[in-house]
Amino acid sequence: MRIALIAHDRMKEQMVQFSIAYEPILEKHKLYATGTTGTKIMENTNLEVKRFLSGPFGGDQEIGALIAKNKMDLVLFFRDPLTSQPHEPDILALLRLADVHNIPVATNMATAEILIRSIDQGDLAWRDSI
Repeated sequence: MRIALIAHDRMKEQMVQFSIAYEPILEKHKLYATGTTGTKIMENTNLEVKRFLSGPFGGDQEIGALIAKNKMDLVLFFRDPLTSQPHEPDILALLRLADVHNIPVATNMATAEILIRSIDQGDLAWRDSI
């Protein structure tokens, strides 16, 4: 599967910890991330991550373009619900595209854990036929 990993600044450490915990599952898939998040994941794991621009500089839009072309299967986006984001329109556009194209999205660690375990069990194999 093609998995996008995105985290707001205050959530990056959670994303790193998530990536460490689920590295055995994540290493079986193609990983994509916005710039800083991808760098932090690669610094702390052995995972290979294709990095895009930082979210505020267009990384969210780059991942959105992959969703629009059906080249993304899952989005794990650890959002910071307590901090205003200057690029909120880009974030909402990315989430809208995921909804339009029926891409599973987790916006917090609890939901991400459910989705990543589902991938490991084959529950999202229906994405292969799309």
